[in-house]
Amino acid sequence: MTNAKVQQIAKQTMSFIKSNIKVGMSLKELRQLTESKMLELGATSFWYWNVGAFVFSGDQTCLSVSGKHYRAAKRIIEDNDIVTVDLSPQIGNVWGDYARTIIIENGKVIDDISKISNEEWKNSLLMEEKLHSELLTFANPDTTFHQLYEYMNEFIISNGFINLDFMGNLGHSIETKKNDRVYIEKGNTSTLGSVGCFTFEPHISIKGSKYGVKKENIYYFSKNKLIEL
Repeated sequence: MTNAKVQQIAKQTMSFIKSNIKVGMSLKELRQLTESKMLELGATSFWYWNVGAFVFSGDQTCLSVSGKHYRAAKRIIEDNDIVTVDLSPQIGNVWGDYARTIIIENGKVIDDISKISNEEWKNSLLMEEKLHSELLTFANPDTTFHQLYEYMNEFIISNGFINLDFMGNLGHSIETKKNDRVYIEKGNTSTLGSVGCFTFEPHISIKGSKYGVKKENIYYFSKNKLIEL
């Protein structure tokens, strides 16, 4: 079993959710549907506090909480809504880790960012694309987690956004035990190349906004080139 296999379960599940999320569905129902799909596709458990899917909508997309305390809010999906889904499938002790923010306008998922009418949501998702593109340009195996933290947080701020993560970090190494993770955080002098894979998952908001967005991928180096898993 490889991380790529489990990550593929997460990606397939996200595609399924984008096709099956419905106006009027509760966040609890959305979480149950998402976790059931991952199990159907072969996941055996969920590595992050046994929560397979963190789901937030509306102004709660700004929230950043530990899985230890997470409960799906008593909310329903609205005609015009912003929904973040963060997935943590596992097979044995092998992880996937994948998150996307989904935009719903007039009752339909808008998967093409350029076609989103809400300018704030559009610009936030475009910034996520910019951040992941910047990662591919900036990072090399000798880059430290600290250097990536400093560079990306400055990039976020200089573009008029803020980092919403409750710990202030931007991702972590992929391990077999959650307590073994090392983070993209201030002071971490480990190099990106010293770990097999790591996540990049900026959770950001336009300064002063009540909405947040998130995009998470797993990355690894192949012949010194950073690749999305």
